[in-house]
Amino acid sequence: MKISLRPHSLSFISSLFLLILFSGSLLAQTRPVNEFRIEPPFWWAGMQCSKLQLLVHAKDVSGLKAVVNYPGITIQDQVSVENPNYLFINLLLDKDLKPGSFDLQFMAKGKVVRSYRYEMKQRVAGSASRKGFTPSDVIYLLMPDRFANGNPANDSMPGMLEKPDRSKPLGRHGGDLAGIRKHLGYISELGFTALWPNPVLENNNAAQSYHGYAITDFYKVDPRLGTNEEYLELIADAHAKGLKVIMDMVFNHCGINHWFINDLPMKNWIHQFPQYTRSNFRAESVTDLYAAEADRNRMLQGWFDRNMPDLDQRNPFLREYLIQNSIWWIEYSGIDGIRLDTQPYPYKEMMAEWTKRVNAEYPDFTIVGEAWLQKESMTSYYQKDTELGDGYNSGLHSVTDFPLYNATTRAFTENEGWTEGMARLYYVLAQDFLYANPSYLLTFLDNHDLNRYYNTIGNDLKAMKMALTFLLTTRGIPQIYYGTELLMDGQEHVNHGEIRKDFPGGWPGDSINAFTPQGRTNEQNEVFNHLQRLLQWRKDNEVISQGSLKHFVPEDGVYVYFRTKGDQKVMVIINRNPEQKVLKTSRYEECINGYATAFEVLTGRLVSLSGEVVLPARTALVYELKK
Repeated sequence: MKISLRPHSLSFISSLFLLILFSGSLLAQTRPVNEFRIEPPFWWAGMQCSKLQLLVHAKDVSGLKAVVNYPGITIQDQVSVENPNYLFINLLLDKDLKPGSFDLQFMAKGKVVRSYRYEMKQRVAGSASRKGFTPSDVIYLLMPDRFANGNPANDSMPGMLEKPDRSKPLGRHGGDLAGIRKHLGYISELGFTALWPNPVLENNNAAQSYHGYAITDFYKVDPRLGTNEEYLELIADAHAKGLKVIMDMVFNHCGINHWFINDLPMKNWIHQFPQYTRSNFRAESVTDLYAAEADRNRMLQGWFDRNMPDLDQRNPFLREYLIQNSIWWIEYSGIDGIRLDTQPYPYKEMMAEWTKRVNAEYPDFTIVGEAWLQKESMTSYYQKDTELGDGYNSGLHSVTDFPLYNATTRAFTENEGWTEGMARLYYVLAQDFLYANPSYLLTFLDNHDLNRYYNTIGNDLKAMKMALTFLLTTRGIPQIYYGTELLMDGQEHVNHGEIRKDFPGGWPGDSINAFTPQGRTNEQNEVFNHLQRLLQWRKDNEVISQGSLKHFVPEDGVYVYFRTKGDQKVMVIINRNPEQKVLKTSRYEECINGYATAFEVLTGRLVSLSGEVVLPARTALVYELKK
């Protein structure tokens, strides 16, 4: 994640830090603590972990004694902290605990002064054995606020600080869960098998949190997007159409207006400084053997943005709070995976504990970490079971493949050279020995933080089609950003609104509806159809999702690689030259021996593999080899 910054008064931020005391922040002084809040709001019987931490927030609650009278539940202890408005209750749960509700009572001087009805729910059958996303999937990434507005009635909601304004590139535009549900058929029919929306939790800040990464309530969907119940309905509808759902989660920071920032439990709940201190964003310092502590601490402890307090995951109460929150959403919603924002920025020890706990509850669940790093070795450090350096094991099945992304930004447009052009792809893949499982790397051409790929390659339609073909036939789990199928354009450095434009036709009254062929230009339909053919062919095609990869050193601007599983074999040829080329097949004898012909997936032609193959200029060919 990358955030567009706005100018703020440094003196105001300095004052804010000085006023953040045990009893709360400046904002808390204008917000009396009236609500009696317990999180998690409910839990489940039969979880693997036998402990549950309850965070209780209410005025002077620390002076009360908690009492539970329910078979299978014991209060291990209750802990008062610096802020008297907090109480942490640690429960022990028996393995044979039965689902049901009970009164969690709070007593003072021998009398019950508060009572909270708490529920231990019945787990849904099979919830622990759910299957996560895999290399057989292709992920459609979308920004809920910018995809489709299915319910204009929730655009402006009571208590929400920012109102909708589509004229502002960085404002709220009104997209919501109802809009996504309305167009699930479009996503499924295009050929995608998984859906990743940017964060959907409440972001109740004054401005510019349409992106979802400044969370103000970790247990509540933003009401301008919908409700918790509507989120469950979206997931159920997606599953019915064969789409897995990935939830975007944030551990590094929250929004400045989060309720616990307004009334901090402890000083070390967040990282604090005498004045505003921003991260140096040097994630490399975490693995650098020679890194100065000052640089490493600035990276881990500095704030992402003035409106995003940096959480200190070393605090054991916060650590447990965040871990339980993830497990709560997995169990509650039925999601199929998690995308972890800014993976290197939280303390790595805590993140390893988090993945261990999640994997203990859901062994086949998948998590992808956003490891925004430039080098293969640094990226591989964050994948599960990679043996490097200090022996750290993140437990993350998947990480984002930024090195391959960087290669694709130039491979299809620059002049060929020893390390340029198609060679860029070759050299990145040649370093896959650094990864424990390269097939689980998340591959992409762009996302919500990067230049639109079509812009990066100079609005070159042929380069776009070659790049999409490569992405969907090489190793990894491909992710495609919404609007790629429409050749959406935009530069990140102008402002993030340029790369997060509204999907045409997603709003009532839009003059263009790109959800239909009639609403797309000829060029848009050309790339849409190209992508759809590849996606539909790739579905359940095990030679791509499970097959081995063998590639040949690019020569004269031509890159050839093979995917093989048993007798299934696919040959991909990318000719990025501006002229037709003739490929002599003898060089590839070790892979094509025994195969006489090939079916070209994108054109439907049958070609002979003997002697020579004519390659059209600036084209990627996908051959299914036939004996």
